[in-house]
Amino acid sequence: MKAAVARKPLIRVAVVESDPLRFVGFRALFDSEPDLELVSASLPELGQLPNVDLILLGNRSGQNLFDIMAGLKAVRPDLRIIVTGSGMDDETVLKAIASGAKGYVDEAASAAEFVQALRIVHQGSVWAPRRVLSTFIERVSASPGRIFPAGRVTFTDREKEVLEMLVAGRSNKEIGAALGIEERTVKAHVAKLMRKVGVQNRIALSVHAITHSLVAAK
Repeated sequence: MKAAVARKPLIRVAVVESDPLRFVGFRALFDSEPDLELVSASLPELGQLPNVDLILLGNRSGQNLFDIMAGLKAVRPDLRIIVTGSGMDDETVLKAIASGAKGYVDEAASAAEFVQALRIVHQGSVWAPRRVLSTFIERVSASPGRIFPAGRVTFTDREKEVLEMLVAGRSNKEIGAALGIEERTVKAHVAKLMRKVGVQNRIALSVHAITHSLVAAK
């Protein structure tokens, strides 16, 4: 008997785009990737698509990207949003990530980069141009007292374990499996870590942990 080939978990991606040619283009782009399943959806339809894992959201003119993201998060807070656009400036990319996007991919990116971005974000990490993340780290490093509370923050052993795995890009589900605790318990730890450090999202928590040497160097 032939050994069964291990299949990658299916990643269901909704392309929120009004131009049908854009969807055709994306479908052709990912046609050779059997673990990626694309559907085209309008904003109102997303609430009725419970199986969608990721959203590719085009930054179209005439619509406020951040209003759209807020609406999506209100309906489906679990959705992971990747913003796509052409020539979006770094400040807007930073704002999109701070507002809840899990990634940004320029429309001029290669097919391989798009695919890698989808898989990285699906695993629980953030995908953005290196220069954008470098800018974020520089700002945090330049004025930590303004962004983070003064004084040394202390963590429990369990919080340190969660933080180290979060910095490594592991999702809540993966952290829970590795530590033998429930996913909701991991979420509670992450929320407490963010409160202690004084940040609003996971990427800011990771950056703070790295720049302040809160995790052991690997």
